[in-house]
Amino acid sequence: MDGSGAGAKAGTGKRPNERLSSWFVRSGWSKGELARQVNRRARQLGAHHISTDTSRVRRWLDGEQPREPIPRILSELFSERFGSVVAIEDLGLRTAHQSPSTSGVDLPWAGPQTVSLLSEFSRSDLMLARRGFLGTSLGLAAGPALIEPMQRWLVPTPGADQSPRADVAGTGAGQRPGGLSGPELELLESTTVMFRQWDAQCGGGLRRKAVVGQLHEVTDLLQESHPEPTAKRLFNCAGELAELAGWMSYDVGLQPTAQKYFVLALHAAKESGDKPLGSFVLSSMSRQMIHLGRPDDALELIHLAQYGSRDCATARTQSMLYAMEARAYANMGQPSKCKRAVRMAEDTFVDADLDGGPEPDWIRFFSEAELNAENAHSYRDLAYVAGRSPTYASLAEPAMRRAVELFEHDAVHQRSYALNLIGMATVHLLKREPEQATALASRALDVARKVRSERVNNRLRKTVDTAARDYGDVAEVVDLTDKLTAQLPETAQAV
Repeated sequence: MDGSGAGAKAGTGKRPNERLSSWFVRSGWSKGELARQVNRRARQLGAHHISTDTSRVRRWLDGEQPREPIPRILSELFSERFGSVVAIEDLGLRTAHQSPSTSGVDLPWAGPQTVSLLSEFSRSDLMLARRGFLGTSLGLAAGPALIEPMQRWLVPTPGADQSPRADVAGTGAGQRPGGLSGPELELLESTTVMFRQWDAQCGGGLRRKAVVGQLHEVTDLLQESHPEPTAKRLFNCAGELAELAGWMSYDVGLQPTAQKYFVLALHAAKESGDKPLGSFVLSSMSRQMIHLGRPDDALELIHLAQYGSRDCATARTQSMLYAMEARAYANMGQPSKCKRAVRMAEDTFVDADLDGGPEPDWIRFFSEAELNAENAHSYRDLAYVAGRSPTYASLAEPAMRRAVELFEHDAVHQRSYALNLIGMATVHLLKREPEQATALASRALDVARKVRSERVNNRLRKTVDTAARDYGDVAEVVDLTDKLTAQLPETAQAV
């Protein structure tokens, strides 16, 4: 038995699944291609019992309801194909029952519940990751289902005028003798910094499980009773780790898992009273929504981040939020608002070095290189939205070139270096310069082989596919296509 059969017997009044058929026809896939992709994704998830063929795909189109994880896999495949969220319901398929802890994002905004959910989700992640079967019980939230619960981040909760209290932070496990010492807390915080550096240098696939394990350890500590300052720092540490776990999950292509960690990170940030950290979490969620083709949701999240941290965020954080606002406007096809946000990002960044005060480690990534990269990608995105406009491509080129130059000498942010090499290649493709594009993409391939990032790999494959489609007779493009196939084969995700 292949595990992809219907729950109901054949011939019991099934109707053709018109929704699935519509998406299938628009995808341009054959039944055999879809079956192969389902099988490949199932193997990546560890569901080795699934073996789909063309006849099975035909039965789905005829109205057969496949068992989990097939609906989730189909949702992911069609979402990636069309660059926007295609929910299971959009495909005319039913979802399996989900427990409140793993379904949706509308969670209680209270300390004990946040600790409990963080502990349960990180434990489940670690257990399922060991079996290689991760993320199939989750669904992505978008639109009002996502935005409205996140707006409650700004709503005061009982006792919100105080720091997390000892009797609220813990869940009754008792207080450890002597409590956590200052050096112990500093070690926890410095470990998060180390994990963040590893992610930037090596990609999300190398240390994701280690971050999730550390997060679980911190939630264990939060289930004990602590003095107010200690509880606040532990919630802050949990928020940073949950955001990083979400970011690394996003980087390796586990989108529903990433979103759940981001939501939990925002809850932890609220408990710690750290509004700038909350705004950073929302910016990561916004970036994910842009990636998933939901720029309107991305803009809502960024505006929520800006409003919530307007009186406490550093100039560097504010500049980063403006840059993400520009990305959202670019993908919505609003050039005037995009350009204004780009200017605000640049003007605010000038003040970053004048602040003089300490900044949290999570915002230090937003350097001159990153500012140029974000603004260049905004103009590049505008070029695509405007029908491959050479005008916006020309605006993107100098900023992208500057980003590449700066990242080339940055030994830590290697993933960003690869992404911007790819970005520069897309700019040259927009300008009808395939030779220059392939030279940059080839350099990106050399970096991609050292960085475990599905995001980098997928963008590189997409860029080379575009070059092959538009300039398939150019020798450099043919050579790069062969080189990519040989050196960067599609492999299972590292989780």
